[in-house]
Amino acid sequence: MSAFLTAREVCQRLREAALGVLTFSCEARTEAGLVTVDIDGWRLVLDFEGERLHHCEYARNCDGDEGALDSWQRFGTDPVSLLSTWELAQIEKLLMARG
Repeated sequence: MSAFLTAREVCQRLREAALGVLTFSCEARTEAGLVTVDIDGWRLVLDFEGERLHHCEYARNCDGDEGALDSWQRFGTDPVSLLSTWELAQIEKLLMARG
């Protein structure tokens, strides 16, 4: 049975990608501004439009544990809002560079 990923767990993955510790790759983009990325085996769907990262829609780790925006918002936050200004800028740079 899979568990629920918290916003903090997903944020930590984004932080490590921002620092260059983990491999970050864009896999798919939609017209609606959603970007699917892989961070060392974790799959994230990010809302990235107009060169701005708005929030994380969905995350799934290698073990099949999942988290989603509607669940995170119930607890008052999402992974992107936990990033520092610098970390957010680094992730946005990665998303633009791989666009």
